[in-house]
Amino acid sequence: MLGMGNEPALSFGTAAELYDRIRPTYPAEALRWALDGAGRRIVDLGAGTGIMTRVLVNLGYEVTAVEPDSLMRARLLAASPGITALGGAAESIPLPDGSVDGVVAAQSYHWFDPQRALTEIGRVIRPGGTFAAIWNDRDESVPWVAEYAEIIEGADRPAGRRHVSRRRSDPDSIQFGPLFTTVEHASFAHEAKQTAAGLLDLMHSRSRYLTASPHLRGQLDDQVRALVADHPDLREREEFPLPYVTTAFRATRR
Repeated sequence: MLGMGNEPALSFGTAAELYDRIRPTYPAEALRWALDGAGRRIVDLGAGTGIMTRVLVNLGYEVTAVEPDSLMRARLLAASPGITALGGAAESIPLPDGSVDGVVAAQSYHWFDPQRALTEIGRVIRPGGTFAAIWNDRDESVPWVAEYAEIIEGADRPAGRRHVSRRRSDPDSIQFGPLFTTVEHASFAHEAKQTAAGLLDLMHSRSRYLTASPHLRGQLDDQVRALVADHPDLREREEFPLPYVTTAFRATRR
């Protein structure tokens, strides 16, 4: 994740193995759309443990991963030997001017200092290349998913109300500044198989849980266990789908 000096952003390294194992991947069609016509040399910016890196490699791109957290970067290299993984941040990318065809920020753009990061991203992308920001969001139109989100987000979420991120409720509000063309966006539905233990692990990989007190962690664990035990769509099921919506935003370097 990106965000040098940002404690929540840098909290994931202590749970790098868990993060890599439990966080959902990204649908290939979202990447094909986001990077259509971009070229082959792609930077995965805020690469974390390499979840997006592996999707890009499997699609045939030449990928350089950039990630500030050394523990996350070590997990990336362990899981994906042979990948070039550099220490760096969105605001300071260790690559030459105009040296790549595109940059992808997967689940990381919201940690950036936008003004500084977009200038730096624009510096390393050749004219005509692509910048894409991509997020996985749980599909909270499904009632049990909304209840799960209320538990794991806590005070960050209006009680009893479905949360829709601004990037989905007002996608035109996301723009990448004067170095880039007008942003286009598209959404892609997919799902990940989950279990009761998996829902706990997924919560355990979030910054709120990682920085919580032992008492709060215990409360959150109990609430998730109760949801799985009591909700009619989950109880007595060993496995169930957790639906996601992947939203991709792309723009061309002027």
